[in-house]
Amino acid sequence: MLIQFHLLQNYVPSNLNRDDTGSPKDAIFGGVLRGRISSQCLKRSMRKSTIFEDAFKSEGLLGERTKQLPLIIQEELTALGATEEEIKAIVARVPEIGRESKKKKEAEEVEPEETEDGVEEEAEAEIGETAQLIFIDRKTEARPLAEKLLQVYRKLGAKKWEQTKIPDITKELGERLPRSVDIAMFGRMTTSQAFKNVQASVQVAHALSANSLKQEFDYYTAMDDLQPESEPGADMIGDIEYNSCTYYKYLNVHWEELVEHLGGDKEIAKRAVLALLEAAAMAHPTGKQNSFGAFNLPDFVLVEVSERNLPVSYANAFLKPASGFGDKSLMANSVKQMSEYVARLSKVYGLKPQRAFIAVDDLAFLDLKAQASLNDLKKWLEPQLG
Repeated sequence: MLIQFHLLQNYVPSNLNRDDTGSPKDAIFGGVLRGRISSQCLKRSMRKSTIFEDAFKSEGLLGERTKQLPLIIQEELTALGATEEEIKAIVARVPEIGRESKKKKEAEEVEPEETEDGVEEEAEAEIGETAQLIFIDRKTEARPLAEKLLQVYRKLGAKKWEQTKIPDITKELGERLPRSVDIAMFGRMTTSQAFKNVQASVQVAHALSANSLKQEFDYYTAMDDLQPESEPGADMIGDIEYNSCTYYKYLNVHWEELVEHLGGDKEIAKRAVLALLEAAAMAHPTGKQNSFGAFNLPDFVLVEVSERNLPVSYANAFLKPASGFGDKSLMANSVKQMSEYVARLSKVYGLKPQRAFIAVDDLAFLDLKAQASLNDLKKWLEPQLG
């Protein structure tokens, strides 16, 4: 079973996700320059949202992407009652985890996650850190990993522990399936034998603007509050690029794969999908929000559920960029353009998913009747799952 979310969301002037030059990200689509928000940025905004935290954090069902594995293991070993000598010796070897293979990494299905301002969470390892970011589930992985490391240390003895190569140590640890919701959804790829690779059960597209893009510049100055009025002039000047776009966002969830990643727990999987829907609609990238305050919710959210695992993005509805004209807004015309495209595509390919949608304004979509609210849309989705 496949669950798909399609959103149209208009942002006021903003710089939500920038590249290495500080400019808002963009892309050519349909031969036209568009605004873009990367999928990595969108995934992080959902994963780190209060929606996910409120739903799963208290149960220990959220992972942590970190290089601070030695600190986590130290905390767990302390809780297990290991001696200071044991803790020191074990923690000293933990930064080597993830370096077992010196072969060049193959192309990763799970890309490095980036922050909303475009800075990737990858850097050279510092002393006491692992070389790579490791997405770890504290509840079902950290404690068992610490226990296993302690067992291996005591089995080898202090001298042999220091001499044993890290691949031989991690071989004895064994892989474990994490039970955290975010790892189950967004996947995990490591080069360490101590952690099980997880294929993402959720696919997230880069958000693209339905309209053509026109970048703009904000020129600003800053004044010294203590400077005498007799000495006018700016003490700092600068500029920042921004834009305003109506974005088409698309993501999907492969239900059976999500359930498998969660150890067969359909109830948690159901809660995860509902939380994902809410987070997709309500979580925002944080890039430059102190400067722009672009907190606009989607005007249109479409949910589709189908037994057939056939992902279909409707981005091609905007090959010809949407625009506002007359008394019709850019959003209204975007929804109309998408509705007409979905009708044509469904007819040609025989697509017949179960569909429901919400819209802030009185917007028509196919022959469907709009749900009254996001909660009603979640209530419609819930019995479809499982």
